[in-house]
Amino acid sequence: MRASLIQIAVEEGESVESRRRRVASLVRDQNGADLVVLPELWTTGAFAFEEFDAEAEPLRGPTYEAMAKAASDAGVWLHAGSIPERAPDGTLYNTSLVFSPTGDLAASYRKIHRFGFDKGEAVLMGAGRELVTVPLPGTTVGVATCYDLRFPELFRSLVDAGAETLVIPAGWPERRRAHWTLLAQARAVENQAFVLACGTAGTHAGVPQAGHSIVVDPWGEVLAEAGADEEILTVDFDPGKVATTREQFPALKDRVLGLKAPDRS
Repeated sequence: MRASLIQIAVEEGESVESRRRRVASLVRDQNGADLVVLPELWTTGAFAFEEFDAEAEPLRGPTYEAMAKAASDAGVWLHAGSIPERAPDGTLYNTSLVFSPTGDLAASYRKIHRFGFDKGEAVLMGAGRELVTVPLPGTTVGVATCYDLRFPELFRSLVDAGAETLVIPAGWPERRRAHWTLLAQARAVENQAFVLACGTAGTHAGVPQAGHSIVVDPWGEVLAEAGADEEILTVDFDPGKVATTREQFPALKDRVLGLKAPDRS
């Protein structure tokens, strides 16, 4: 399987509509790939909190239309990163869109863990409640977004739901880049799955982005890693390696669940 991670630079001075057209063109250029992945909130920038409300769109809005057409034109599975979605009740969500090679919406995922503690995304957007997996030819993809990477229980649940390839679009800041690489490898090793983590380049509302999109195999080996600038990271990988790894080192079978802390009352 060939995957292309498009590490988009989000910079001031480029309108959302202009970036949308540019990214659609980049997707169309990946017609030799099986799966294309875009970053988190690439239309606005993950830290451009003041833009979320103004640029929020319905699920089937302009980004949906542009990315559906691009996926169909290229004939690829497209994880189109995430958008600020405005639900019918007015709630904003950080929502990922996944399209089939025919341009049909295969899945959408509302980010469960919102970053910001008591500000930013954490107070401006609602929290998703549902796990999402997407069956692709040869592998099942588990979908997560950025800050989700810090919560291993989410990925365990995705593996229990059949995930073999974990796809994580992000807008990860440069100041915590070491965590980005470490956590991507940890999620791969502990779940014996491929991790495809696609970040952004540039600066979001004054926050320099980490870039360094990364593909990790089920043993934790880094198959490919981008630099800091806008880049298309393309890598070939064998989804069958997940089953082989889990057979050779069947650690997931030794999980012990349901343990309780001792009663010290």
